[in-house]
Amino acid sequence: MFFMNEAGRSGNYKPAFNNHLRFFGSYFSESLYVLLELFECTPAAGWEKGQVENQVGNVREWLFTPRAKFNTFDDLNLWLEKRCEDLASRKYPTLSSQTIAECYRQEQPLLRQITTPFAGYIEHLLKDSRTCLVRLDRNNYSVPAQWVGQIVSVRVTAYSLTIVAAGEIIAEHQRSFIRDEMVCNPWHYLSVLEKKPGALRHGIPFVSWDLPEPIQQVRTKLLQQDKGDKAFVDCLLLAKEVGIDAFELACKLTLESGVVTGSIVLNEIRRLTEPDRPKALNACHDLQLTTEPQASFEHYDQLLGGHYVH
Repeated sequence: MFFMNEAGRSGNYKPAFNNHLRFFGSYFSESLYVLLELFECTPAAGWEKGQVENQVGNVREWLFTPRAKFNTFDDLNLWLEKRCEDLASRKYPTLSSQTIAECYRQEQPLLRQITTPFAGYIEHLLKDSRTCLVRLDRNNYSVPAQWVGQIVSVRVTAYSLTIVAAGEIIAEHQRSFIRDEMVCNPWHYLSVLEKKPGALRHGIPFVSWDLPEPIQQVRTKLLQQDKGDKAFVDCLLLAKEVGIDAFELACKLTLESGVVTGSIVLNEIRRLTEPDRPKALNACHDLQLTTEPQASFEHYDQLLGGHYVH
């Protein structure tokens, strides 16, 4: 929503300002969306905050009455888009001759361009557990094993959950709304498998690992062999560097050969990912020597002279 007002009121100033009454970065970026001067409510003046809450309540009633249920957020957004279009066809409160949509089209050329995207997420500082998990809203989400026992930033949006540490994104998950669910990315535990390859057989993150069919077939065959779990972990370590596509193709070629071992899979991966070799030079056989070298010992006598002897 965009508005062309001279001033705007913040309903609750505590989340927006710190102890020095300075705007937080995310709150300031949000204020760039509209052309208005933001100021906080006056303490003990409930009618000011009530104006903001009344407008929120009106919009909520217009959009969500009657209350509807949806299976996915995509269905909800499509329904909200249609409801907004229906509301935009209403008459503008102060200009009964025009609709809300018509007034918006007139103001749209005057709106300020969005220069700073607003990061719409809620941030939590959580400690990574010994099992490489962070718990949020009664659900567990996996974190790369190298961050075990450390504090990470968990940024929650309506759809996803992003885990940040040391200024970099270390994990991303789709947000789950089912309670007591474990959302694991098996690749986060690869360093654990390197030390304990036996966890590949019964570890919770790996039991229901959804791998491409060729990789799954190779995994099944290798686990039936002696020390096959370690051989498959070695393949996974190499696949993390070269990519899952090369690993899948290497498994296909290995299955076609009829003999499945860890060394064959590794050899296929390296063969598929090796850099291009330089082209061989075509030697010209019709070259002719123009100046033939002359055998002379005078040059050696000069080297044996006192000038070159140390």
